[in-house]
Amino acid sequence: MSVIQTNMNLAVVPQGFLDKMEAEMDQIKNILNAQNVSEINSQWIESVRIPKLLGISLKTWQTYRDKRLIPFSQIGSKIYVRRSDLEDFMQAHYISAKR
Repeated sequence: MSVIQTNMNLAVVPQGFLDKMEAEMDQIKNILNAQNVSEINSQWIESVRIPKLLGISLKTWQTYRDKRLIPFSQIGSKIYVRRSDLEDFMQAHYISAKR
């Protein structure tokens, strides 16, 4: 029978220090989550993907653009929409359930 030795170093720290570290880690997580949401909302989506995302036809998407219902950016023949603008559009057309 062989004995496996492991090198395990232990440290004893005061509970207050551990609590403070946990609180600071939670703050870091919240900051990173907020940054991720901000990055996602600032992403640009190509126009060709919008009808599928919204479940509408190409003609309806053209009508939305003609009526400026959703803001977009056009570079040459390419059209882009910010994800946050799509979210705003969907929220503006949200219909809540009856109670």
